[in-house]
Amino acid sequence: MQILVVEDEDLIRDVVVDILEGHGHDVLQAGSGERALQICAEAAPDLIFTDVKLPGPLSGWDVAIKCRESHPAIPVIYATGHTLSDPRPVSGSIMLHKPYRLERLLDSIRTLTRQ
Repeated sequence: MQILVVEDEDLIRDVVVDILEGHGHDVLQAGSGERALQICAEAAPDLIFTDVKLPGPLSGWDVAIKCRESHPAIPVIYATGHTLSDPRPVSGSIMLHKPYRLERLLDSIRTLTRQ
């Protein structure tokens, strides 16, 4: 499975990428929303894992919305370390709160790809 990981914190992104590759996934990675949109335009990932708060003008919400314009069935896993007073209900998605256990991420991938 090809997974796009969008995370601005290098250490977190590196750990997630290593874990996902270790579980046999092909991983594309971006440190910003802008780069994630470039990747979505070039490839059609099977799943997006994105931090909600990203540097620059685009959030993880924006990345998912824009990528789903051309690939509407892409499941999305959102991650945030911030308390959301009004989380957005998005079909085909799961929200993880930081710090999350990597097993929870892997379970979320299995759950979304079974649907």
